Amino acid sequence: MAEKGAEGPAKPALTAAQLQLSRRRQELDYWKKNASRLRGRNLLTGMAIGAFVVGMFSYTILSVKQERIVEELDDEVKIQILRGPRTGANS
Repeated sequence: MAEKGAEGPAKPALTAAQLQLSRRRQELDYWKKNASRLRGRNLLTGMAIGAFVVGMFSYTILSVKQERIVEELDDEVKIQILRGPRTGANS
């Protein structure tokens, strides 16, 4: 019968630094494989946030312009009211 130790050379136990290096290499390989997919997701997220910001800014500017137009119309109406009604005699 064969002994357990006779099957092949025994693997030496890895030190903490070697384990950390091995994990780091695995993480690096993972990021290299998935970098393009991650870039695509980041680009999509950035575009969505940018579109939201531009939309909010545009809406705000449009609202302010409408308020100014309404204020100008109100001023014109006040002037017309103060002048009085236009009739054939005072036009």
